[in-house]
Amino acid sequence: MGVHDNADSKYIVMGTSSFSKLAPKRPTTVVFNESSSKIQKFEDNQQNVQAENVDKGNISLQQQRKSLPVYKLRKRLLEEIRRNSTLIVIGETGSGKTTQIPQLLLSSGIAGTIGCIGITQPRRVAAVSVARRVAQEQGVEPGKLVGYCVRFEDVTSSQTRIKYLTDGMMVREAMTDEILSDYSVVILDEAHERSVQTDVLLGVARRAQNLRKLKNLPPLKLLVMSATMDVDKFSKYFQAPAVYLEGRQHPVKIYHAVKSQEDYAFSALVTAFQIHRDNPANEDILVFLTGQEEIEAAAASARQVAKQLDGQGYPSLKVFPLYSALPTHQQLEAFKPSAPGMRKLIFSTNVAETSVTIGGIRHVIDTGVVKARTHHPTTGLDVLRVEKVSKAQAWQRTGRAGREAAGKCYRNYTKEEFERMKEMPVPEIQRCSLAGVALQLLAIGVDITTFDFMDKPPKEAVDVAVTCLEKLGAVKGSPPQLTTLGRTMSLFPLDPRFTKVILASAEHQCLEEVLTVVALLSGESVFTDPPAKRQQAYVARSRFASPEGDHVTLLNVFRAYANTKQKKVWCHENFLHHRNLEYAAEVRQQLAALAERANLEKASCGTNTERLRKALLEGLYDNLAELQRDQTYITVSSKQPVAIHPSSTLHGSKPPLILFTEVVATGRCYLRGLSVIDCSWVTDKGIGVGKHD
Repeated sequence: MGVHDNADSKYIVMGTSSFSKLAPKRPTTVVFNESSSKIQKFEDNQQNVQAENVDKGNISLQQQRKSLPVYKLRKRLLEEIRRNSTLIVIGETGSGKTTQIPQLLLSSGIAGTIGCIGITQPRRVAAVSVARRVAQEQGVEPGKLVGYCVRFEDVTSSQTRIKYLTDGMMVREAMTDEILSDYSVVILDEAHERSVQTDVLLGVARRAQNLRKLKNLPPLKLLVMSATMDVDKFSKYFQAPAVYLEGRQHPVKIYHAVKSQEDYAFSALVTAFQIHRDNPANEDILVFLTGQEEIEAAAASARQVAKQLDGQGYPSLKVFPLYSALPTHQQLEAFKPSAPGMRKLIFSTNVAETSVTIGGIRHVIDTGVVKARTHHPTTGLDVLRVEKVSKAQAWQRTGRAGREAAGKCYRNYTKEEFERMKEMPVPEIQRCSLAGVALQLLAIGVDITTFDFMDKPPKEAVDVAVTCLEKLGAVKGSPPQLTTLGRTMSLFPLDPRFTKVILASAEHQCLEEVLTVVALLSGESVFTDPPAKRQQAYVARSRFASPEGDHVTLLNVFRAYANTKQKKVWCHENFLHHRNLEYAAEVRQQLAALAERANLEKASCGTNTERLRKALLEGLYDNLAELQRDQTYITVSSKQPVAIHPSSTLHGSKPPLILFTEVVATGRCYLRGLSVIDCSWVTDKGIGVGKHD
């Protein structure tokens, strides 16, 4: 994935006292050593996937296409695709595989005259942005010949022949069409990412291909693409040959921190402004952080420092956040080229690791951490924690700096820390809750206990998933079979427990409220927490606070938002994320349509929000924590010590029994998304409460 040459090592000092205003009591010096490195293999989803990125003087789109390595190798590549029903394509950075191969398949006739070419992506931003680029190259509007389909947004039509979609959307299509009959070719892109949906799709696509053979139906051609995958493992799993495409990657100099950084976010900020001070304006900066809250806080600090530097001879600085919960049009803002004399500073989660080229990036700051969700079958808890990236992820991040020109990567961790990292990330299928996967597979007609995963999930995790679905009433028998309720639950693109909450809301006469709360829980937090105005934000939040907990508080926020005309202004005044509330409103609309399809009775509980909390309990009865005599909390099902997160409405109070929707691990396990539960509500479920230590 990369050759790391340590011969050219020296020391430089990053950070100066001029940035001490960021945090006066913290050291502002970050020291890196430098190693020269030529990045040889980086995942590429497309050279310049954004239409806005293209700034090549008078070079036409078609000339740009013809300059890509894939185009030059097209005859040999198409010959291999014709010859093999399945092909592994290793495509180096800049090879152009994601945008060009589908177009070549269409123009060469390999895809036939009917049927779609489906190209799957692990992330929504990649599916949307690449589709837009290909539509532009084809000279059509998105949604006609070229379209995309992501959760809660379908921009396709009967004319669509090239369709970009997320892994999860294709798995959902397989639930109603196990042979994927709409497709003549399926391209599984970014296969190295190994998200749970990717792993399910690998098996589902291979199964669809075999079923077509058995039924003497037109064949399904599969292409599996990446640049950093374990080729032997994929070739063995698919029993398919691999072809290698050369790419274009510019040299990237790598700098490692000389000593460990305690506060990775702060040191990244200091490094960013050192780069800003010392480099030309046309060199943009990309910083990898772990989540929305961290990114928004860093962006706010960066804007503040940029203001202080105005008029001191530095380039203008425009700061962009980038994370998956941002609405698509907001995400695409980060891709637009900088105005002359202005620098972009982008704070991103790992959504920018692969898939898309952000034009202008010459400097990458890698904090070396990522937020990952891990399910613990023994405790039954989904824990969200910040952990070290793998070496493969670190190389992916480094490669972002060399997409269009020579660049630099500043790793905010030492060379020794890098050497201790895992080679590859643990596939998500081996560390997540499998209840949703089991439900999806059963809807396709596949038993998760016998499904041929590339990497088998732990048997214990599979057993826990099946037991969870049994408790929810979604499956019964051995081997497990979907019940009528389970079939209805499979219609919803949600964790089965939240789907059960929606279905239970009909009985509790509170569908309207449950749809709102589940939609809000499906995105990022709607509350902003600007460091400079924390007290004002706290006062604003308290206007919506409910003694019943965070879910009713969220409901209060959304009701007020829905009844406001000047929504953006109102959100700003109340320290709320307008775009996150906007996203929740869109999700709610989609969920309401699914609820209608499931024939759920529309009803509102009005001010009787006890009904809402009872409905939440129907799906989340395993997520309970009980107050002990020593005034601490333990989870009811697994006896794990936990605490109420400081951001919760219930922080500082001590209800005897609480329901939670998320566990976040920092130094200890904190519960977020809480509701007060009456002990009498759980007795009929056979849950033992009231047994204090």
